[in-house]
Amino acid sequence: MAYFDNVKKNFGFGLMRLPTKALLIDHDELCKMVDMFMEAGFNYFDTAHGYMEMRSESAARKALVERYPRESFVLTNKLSNGFFKTEKNIRPLLDRQLKKCGVEYFDFYLMHALNAESYEKYKKCNAFEVCKQLKAEGKIRHIGISFHDKSDVLRKILSEQPDIEVVQIQFNYLDYDDPTVEGKENLEVCREFNKPVIVMEPVKGGILAKLPEEAQEVFDEMDGGSAASYAIRYCAGFDGIFMTISGMGNTEMMADNISYMKDFKPLDETEMAAVEKVRDIIDSKNLIDCTGCKYCLEVCPKDVPIPELFACYNSKKQFKSWNTDMYYNIVANVGSSNCIGCGKCEAACPQHLNIRDLFKKVKREFGK
Repeated sequence: MAYFDNVKKNFGFGLMRLPTKALLIDHDELCKMVDMFMEAGFNYFDTAHGYMEMRSESAARKALVERYPRESFVLTNKLSNGFFKTEKNIRPLLDRQLKKCGVEYFDFYLMHALNAESYEKYKKCNAFEVCKQLKAEGKIRHIGISFHDKSDVLRKILSEQPDIEVVQIQFNYLDYDDPTVEGKENLEVCREFNKPVIVMEPVKGGILAKLPEEAQEVFDEMDGGSAASYAIRYCAGFDGIFMTISGMGNTEMMADNISYMKDFKPLDETEMAAVEKVRDIIDSKNLIDCTGCKYCLEVCPKDVPIPELFACYNSKKQFKSWNTDMYYNIVANVGSSNCIGCGKCEAACPQHLNIRDLFKKVKREFGK
């Protein structure tokens, strides 16, 4: 189903995790990826002011905006909580974003990472009304939200804000029945309000692309695609979902994703059964549900490398490799002992992780 005339196909390029070289965005590699994406008939790009340490928007300008006609692509940006304090900050922020991206308008502009707490701030700052004005002025084509909370909160927001045109939710086969994320329930609320859905984290920060060995064997027996392909096709096959966004770090990932999304086919019954089997295997590993979004790092007063520490734990649980312990020692020495237990990271975590308790779990696993 085509929800928006200017959007081609149902697969988007997320500019949150980009190719890097020597800690900088690899512009040449990114240009190749953009070219591959556009040549395959896709045109939806997603960025935000804080992505890639505030370098994503400029990267989009150089690799996309300066190389392709404006009408040939769709660009989504976001009004992020950490970059405005009052209503008067919103317009200047959007103008900076337009300038950094090199465009005169955004096709979609989303209130970013809404939850019960941040929604109150957006209301207090009159953000929805300001965005309606910006839409009337032509600086925004469509208003939406990016959402991380329970379905009752989403229902409240959609009831109170009828001008929302699209909803971006975290949705993947690991989170579908997760009582914390409520992927299934949030999708049902969007359907209830007839709001088209954009999927973020279809591969759950890469977790569903690099599976435990016994889980990977399930897909290998299918003889028909990468682990990521099953994760993304799973999401894109649900009614009401018009766009599934994936962050890609190199041309190989791009080529893989294009191979099965160019002529998209939903999972059949056999493939769906395989996905459910893989989900059961992953659940049995008791992994930490960190997607590596790094929102916690934006608020941590001691720069504790939270996502990296959790990645070490998950890697050890999945692969039981000796070098995981070595890498953990390197990361832990950087700053895990600096944690003061303030809990700011937990308030910022879209996954609602009990990070302080999980730190104890990680330390027990690695013996320190």
